[in-house]
Amino acid sequence: MSTTVEVTATPSPAQSGRHADGSITELVSGILTDAQKLIRQQAEMLKAEVREDFQQSKRAAEFGALGIVCTTVGVLALTTALAYLLHEQFQFAMWASWGLIGGLFLLAGIVSGVFSYLLLERLNLLPTKTINSLNETMEWKTK
Repeated sequence: MSTTVEVTATPSPAQSGRHADGSITELVSGILTDAQKLIRQQAEMLKAEVREDFQQSKRAAEFGALGIVCTTVGVLALTTALAYLLHEQFQFAMWASWGLIGGLFLLAGIVSGVFSYLLLERLNLLPTKTINSLNETMEWKTK
């Protein structure tokens, strides 16, 4: 009774092009799939952040527009009353009353415009959360 034992040599990973977890093509395919998934997630994050910023801006603009309309009506009424007050109580000529009131509003408009310009200079419309996340991801991937 003779027993034969078959011995088969297994090639080393370098010889077969395979690693313990799979072939090189499977690894590259996995990396590409992960990269695509990451890019999709980053794009979704960007969309969500832009959508959130847009909703906040839209709501602020709606209330701002309502405030502007109400303020305009009130200012026009008070301007008229103030011009008549100057004319009747302090005997200013009507043109001088309106000129004085107009000058005050011009000054207030210039100050408001400068303040608005300074606020807009500091405004950042870039999606900073997404950009920071992308930077962190790229740093992590390149390590």
